Amino acid sequence: MSRYLCSNAGERAAGLIAATSAVRLGQLVVLPTDTVYGIGADAFNHESVNALLEAKGRGRDMPVPVLVGTVRAANALIENLGSSAQDLIDAFWPGPLTLVCRANRSLSWDLGDTKGTVAVRMPLHAVALDLLKETGPMAVSSANRSGMPPATTAEQAEEQLGEAVSVYLDGGPCSDDVPSTIVDMTTPVPRVLRKGGVPVDKIRGVIGYLATDE
Repeated sequence: MSRYLCSNAGERAAGLIAATSAVRLGQLVVLPTDTVYGIGADAFNHESVNALLEAKGRGRDMPVPVLVGTVRAANALIENLGSSAQDLIDAFWPGPLTLVCRANRSLSWDLGDTKGTVAVRMPLHAVALDLLKETGPMAVSSANRSGMPPATTAEQAEEQLGEAVSVYLDGGPCSDDVPSTIVDMTTPVPRVLRKGGVPVDKIRGVIGYLATDE
């Protein structure tokens, strides 16, 4: 287990190399994002995703979202993006907006009981983006044990996840602990599944129709 302080240029470079290598070897890494710290694995490595769920103490009934480093990578994961989803990506990516879309049926992966969907996001964090551009899409969930508060520092993540994680990328404290907004794009009218970093009224301002539970 190694931790790298990403505010130091040398450590950041070494940490990104170590984290990329760990992901390719099927190991788990912790990375900073623009919301909270995440625990990540190669999205296409079934054993790694299962290890991630096990590290969190989380069941398959709560599938793992996927983070991408480019919009092109997101397009490859999704069956049909559609104009509304594209408009939201143009407006809010990279940033705290997760879109639930129909997954590309040709992909060989197992993120849990997704019912044929994938929750995908491009984070607004330089360290995360640099890592994702090297590794490709990663299955990433909040870096905490299930039921515990999300980690806003690398230290908090390490306290909860310990040696289940091979590499910790320490990007300093998160600016806040507000999660991403989640919008389901698989229904006739897009629906907000979770309120978060992107306000509902701003989303509605881009695509017009938007269902909420209110």
